[in-house]
Amino acid sequence: MFVKVCGLSTPESVRAAVESGADAVGFVLTQSPREVSPEQARALLADVPEGIAAVGVFRHENAADAVVTARAAGLEWVQLHGSRTPEDVRAVHDAGMRLIRAVTLGAADDEFTDWGEDLLLVDAAVPGSGEAWDYALMRRKGLAGRKWLLAGGLSPENVASAVEAAAAWGVDVSSGVEASRGVKDLAKVRAFVKAAKQPN
Repeated sequence: MFVKVCGLSTPESVRAAVESGADAVGFVLTQSPREVSPEQARALLADVPEGIAAVGVFRHENAADAVVTARAAGLEWVQLHGSRTPEDVRAVHDAGMRLIRAVTLGAADDEFTDWGEDLLLVDAAVPGSGEAWDYALMRRKGLAGRKWLLAGGLSPENVASAVEAAAAWGVDVSSGVEASRGVKDLAKVRAFVKAAKQPN
């Protein structure tokens, strides 16, 4: 089970994710309570060992600008939310970077097709709400055999059942491991990674 912990902003939270066995860590480089600057993200990379994906998260920025900012932060992965096109995927890859393309449950069917992204992330119909949803709906999206991440409303308590319901390849969490908005609860981070990776 591939596990990404997103919205990290302190060395302590990065270390908690890494030491727990997370496969990827996310730094929000767009307007958000979890936003960090490229300089802050670069400093946090000191606690991210080789082999763990470090991802810059963007919302409405165009792909070219996202690449420039991610590169300034020392990152090799870009995660793009918002309305995107196959050209955005090519722009990120042409820049030599890897891409997580994020869509919501309510996106048009063609947005769930493979545009060549490295990973697809599927969020709740209302991203960032932190509310659980009917994860079993993902079985109708035709993603079997694809590398994709389930997100939205996940917590240490429900991640195992959500993964089983959705037949997810991986998971992404942010608000579900917070003590307050934008502040990670280190115990929850550890518990989430452990719960996600436990054999079903």
